[in-house]
Amino acid sequence: MKRVEDSRIIELYWKREEHAILETSRRYGAYCFAVADHILSNVQDSEECVNDTWLRAWNSMPPQRPNQLRLFLAKITRNLSFDKFKARSAGKRGSGETAVALDELEECLPSSSSVEAEIAAKELEDCVNRFLHALPERECNVFLRRYFYVESVAEIAEAYGLKESNVWMILSRTRKKLRSFLEKEDYAI
Repeated sequence: MKRVEDSRIIELYWKREEHAILETSRRYGAYCFAVADHILSNVQDSEECVNDTWLRAWNSMPPQRPNQLRLFLAKITRNLSFDKFKARSAGKRGSGETAVALDELEECLPSSSSVEAEIAAKELEDCVNRFLHALPERECNVFLRRYFYVESVAEIAEAYGLKESNVWMILSRTRKKLRSFLEKEDYAI
């Protein structure tokens, strides 16, 4: 079976052809499931988020035309998974890598509890992206694997041939750099 390229899949969405969802699932189903399962650690919830990802992609294209379909789908899956995680652990603090990773980042990101913070969310996202693009490649990848894909420190250490203590140090230093960067950009921490 021949794999359909991303540009062709996006065209299928724009033409409103339901075949787009099947092709997206074939090409990115396992990937999106891995993104969701790193956050949720629950097969049923992860599968539900992946199915919701296809619906969200269908509703987003058009008008959006993603440059990188894989990242577009990962962001949708990640956001849906965090929403499900928050709903599942409402009233309690939850456990696992997701709660730990969110706690680690809490020290360097501004609170989002006000309307003003919600309005500034896009600006903050752009600011964090500028910060990440300025990092050395390995440091950026370690940071993204921990805080975007919510991988465990052990998984990251194995992927880069590092000791877990080295990964913790990279993450700690990067969070401090991010905090300093955001303060220089006038974000209240």
